[in-house]
Amino acid sequence: MTVHLFTPFRLRGLELPNRIVVSPMCQYRARDGLATEWHLVHLGNLSMSGAGLVILEATAVSPEGRISPGCLGLWSDAHAVALAPILAFCRRDGTAKLGIQLGHAGRKGSCRVPLEGGQPLRPEEGAWRTVSASALPYDEGWPAPRAASEDDLARIEADFVAATRRAADLGLDLLEVHLAHGYLLHQFLSPLSNRRNDRWGGDLAGRMRFPLRVVEAVRRAWPADRPLGVRVSATDWVEGGWDLAQTIALAQALKDLGVDYVDVSSGGLDPRQKLALGPGYQVPFAEAVRRATGLPTMAVGLIVTARQAEAVLAEGKADLVALARTIMDDPRWPWHAAQEFGVELPYPPQYVRCRPQVWPGAAMKRAG
Repeated sequence: MTVHLFTPFRLRGLELPNRIVVSPMCQYRARDGLATEWHLVHLGNLSMSGAGLVILEATAVSPEGRISPGCLGLWSDAHAVALAPILAFCRRDGTAKLGIQLGHAGRKGSCRVPLEGGQPLRPEEGAWRTVSASALPYDEGWPAPRAASEDDLARIEADFVAATRRAADLGLDLLEVHLAHGYLLHQFLSPLSNRRNDRWGGDLAGRMRFPLRVVEAVRRAWPADRPLGVRVSATDWVEGGWDLAQTIALAQALKDLGVDYVDVSSGGLDPRQKLALGPGYQVPFAEAVRRATGLPTMAVGLIVTARQAEAVLAEGKADLVALARTIMDDPRWPWHAAQEFGVELPYPPQYVRCRPQVWPGAAMKRAG
């Protein structure tokens, strides 16, 4: 019997050994954007999880593109230097391919880290002025961003390109551009946050123009043999906002630019959102995009069990499944899923003694 979770998947010159992806997960443990020992432990652990791909957390392309002072960055060569030994460890001792997600927080930036409440920083705490599509604050009590000027847009595009080139020089296997969760490029897409009346706003084509310009520039800068993906929010979950029909139009435009897959999430733009939470609640969005455009999709959102993840793939709803809190809770989820389906995965040499083939305890665990 074919187990879809553990079949290889090719994107351009990259072959993933299986369909399990570790989603980008903000850690808020960088110092001035520089990776720290936390990232070595966190990413090193996940690289040995058995997943086919690990994508580094949302990584800011500029200091003002950070969500918080603790966010990872790639806006200078020093940031690449800090990441290099961490990636070297993951390649040497891990089994996963490695990707990175690049983003800009826009009006959702200049905030305290979530463990400190996530509210906007005060000036005495080092707050910075944020930028967005329009001068509309994210929520009551939040400062209004400035509406991006032509110079701002040119600089932001250049920042994405520079970070892309650093990611390429680091030898990362895959790159994903963040157009979701209410961050800057999503702010241009949604009519709730983009009220511009110039060529960067108005109708759907106008609202898509700047995000597509950034993606096109990144595709040119990223090596042709390496895959490029985009994370999107399929809906704002707010009436009159961004929705699935617009997402499908965006995905088709992304496909035309040479994007290789779409990572389909939702929400994050507007605090009025009303999410319909439930097992696999975002999977139908990934399925709709895949069927409408033919683009490979990555499904996310309360995918918890191995049988559930396998069904998503077997039923043609997505090509890859991405796990976040599921794999935080169980960093060996892919090992355990493989045991459940009777599939053998490669283990780091230091851990081969706990493979089910050589450790009786694995069968004892499964038996309960």
